[in-house]
Amino acid sequence: MLEDFKGRAMVGHLEALQRIADDNGGNRVAGTKGYEESGRYVEEQLRAAGYTPVRQTFTYRGDGKNRKQVETFNILAETGGSADHTVVVGGHLDSVEDGPGINDNGSGVAAILETAKWMKEKGITPVNRVVFAFWGAEENDLDGSRHYVNELSKAGKEQTAAYLNVDMAASPNGVRSFHDGDGSDFGDAGPKGSDGIEAVFERYFKENSLPAETTPFVDGDSDYDPFLRAGIPGGGLFTGEVKKKTQAQVQAYGGTAGKVLDSCYHKACDTTSNINADLLKDMSGAMAYATASYALAPRG
Repeated sequence: MLEDFKGRAMVGHLEALQRIADDNGGNRVAGTKGYEESGRYVEEQLRAAGYTPVRQTFTYRGDGKNRKQVETFNILAETGGSADHTVVVGGHLDSVEDGPGINDNGSGVAAILETAKWMKEKGITPVNRVVFAFWGAEENDLDGSRHYVNELSKAGKEQTAAYLNVDMAASPNGVRSFHDGDGSDFGDAGPKGSDGIEAVFERYFKENSLPAETTPFVDGDSDYDPFLRAGIPGGGLFTGEVKKKTQAQVQAYGGTAGKVLDSCYHKACDTTSNINADLLKDMSGAMAYATASYALAPRG
């Protein structure tokens, strides 16, 4: 699978999102023309791959003195398979106002798009339904993913077997990390089943001889939070933001010790020049591996 993803076009998606931001004031903020065009791009890619994307619209209260209501949307695309064991694979599509958001989170968008396309190209027929989700207004207050979870019925929450998140998958001085689902490293486990998600990611990295480490769940930090709060097992991928790289991490991943993992986090310089393309390939392969593992898992 890693070999498959070494030749896939994740960077092409980043270049498209960069052009969209360049044409729209330098960003892709939810509720703006830049976000609308980003959404159209994702929808076009999904349709071309054979999916039927739908928009889930919602409103949220924006920043500023008036805190006006803003209307925006999530994009959802489903596979076939049993809805009784649904797997949601998600990442946020919006950027902050200060920049185009190419690592944060165009990289996650690219990983999910290529995972969805790869599944179609390989003719994978899921046993369990997969929902590919592109969230709006994460940069405001996780509004899109929270809306999705809030709209689920009690049964819908119980039927969601796993949530796989990807937020920043190409940090230029980054690391390979996946969430500590069982809490053994950071002491804050996810809901029952999160340990299994951690184990799947760990297996991928070990099988491909790729150094990797765990990272904690942080309240309100990314779109896994609403799922965890609803009791849904969660996990995902992250390559780092404002922490400084340690000497031990340099030995494992390369890069520069003492320098932050992404010096352009939430800045105008988060452009296509701000990515580690090799790391993006590794992490995109990890997301496809985990998605297929859950999509094809037999149920007793």
